[in-house]
Amino acid sequence: MKPVVIIHAKLPDALLRKLEAHFQLVIVEKLSAETMPLLRQQLATAVGIIGTGLRVDEALLQQAPLLKVASTISVGYDQYDLSALQRRQITLTHTPYVLNDTVADLAFALMLAAARRVCELNAVVKQGQWHKQSESGYFGVDLHHKTLAILGMGRIGQAIAKRAYFGFDMKVSYSARHDKPEVDRTFQAQRVELDQLLSSADFVVNILPSTMETQNLIGEKQFALMKPSAVFINLGRGNTVDEQALYRALKNKQILAAGLDVYQSEPIATDSPLLTLDNIVCLPHIGSATAETRFAMQSCAVDNLINSLLYPNDPQKTVYRVN
Repeated sequence: MKPVVIIHAKLPDALLRKLEAHFQLVIVEKLSAETMPLLRQQLATAVGIIGTGLRVDEALLQQAPLLKVASTISVGYDQYDLSALQRRQITLTHTPYVLNDTVADLAFALMLAAARRVCELNAVVKQGQWHKQSESGYFGVDLHHKTLAILGMGRIGQAIAKRAYFGFDMKVSYSARHDKPEVDRTFQAQRVELDQLLSSADFVVNILPSTMETQNLIGEKQFALMKPSAVFINLGRGNTVDEQALYRALKNKQILAAGLDVYQSEPIATDSPLLTLDNIVCLPHIGSATAETRFAMQSCAVDNLINSLLYPNDPQKTVYRVN
C-alpha cells in the first residue's frame, strides 16, 4: 500500500498524477470548517503534507505521528512552528527562487501606479470626469533617475535592484544585516542605516520578512523621516508596518503615496481607513500571482515532497529545505 500524502491546495492534474505514482492522495482543495475534520482524521496515517494556508503547530502535529515532510507552496513559512517541527524531526520545504522576478515586476507596477496616480486617474476617466483644462491636476512624479531604498536585500531585493539600476537609471540603497559586495559592484548600490536610508529615498520598497525584529519596524518615526515626495511600497509582510501610522502619513501628506500588496490582517477590513484614501494603491496579496509562477511554485513543492520522502540522502535530488 502506498504511503499517504495530504494535499491541502488545488494542484494541476499533471502534478497530481506525478504524486499519485508514488503516494495515496488525500485531497482537501479548500481549508474550511467543513474540511478540517477530514484533514485532521487523515493526519493519523500521513507521511507528507503539501499546500498553503494551514497552521502547522504542536496541536496539529500531535495528530500526525507518521509525518516526515511538510512542503509549503510558498517562500514564506509563517504558518509553521519550526521548533515543533524540529523536535519531531519533520522536514519543512519551501519554494524560493521561482518567484523572484514576478515579485520584482509587481514592485515596479506598484511604484509606477502610485507615482503616476494610475488607479486614481483611471477612475477619473471611467467616471466621465476627465476635462482637458484639468491636465495639470493629473501630475504625478517620475520614477527614473530617483533614489530607491530597498528594505531587505535578498533574492527579491536584488531582482528589484536590477530593474531599478539597469531599467530606470535609479540610485539604489538598501538595508541589510550584512554588506553585499556583489550587489554594491553590480548595481552601484550602498548599504545604509535605516534612518538615513528612509530620509534620503524617493521610493521605499519594503520586502522584509516577519520576525520579532521587524514587527512594526516602519511606524510613526520612520514615516516622519521620509520626504513629503516619497512613495512607500510594502511587498514584505503586513505586520512589519504600522498601518495606522501609514494612514496618518498619507492623510497628512507626510509622504506622497503608497502601494500595498500585504496587510496586518488579510483580507484587509472593508472599513479600513486606508481604503478611503486616493493616494494609495491596494492589491489583494498577488505578489506571485501569475499562471507561470504559480505553476513553477507548485511544481517545486511537489518535487520537494517527492525527493524528501523517496530520496532523502541523494545529493543529486534538489530539495529546498527550511530546516
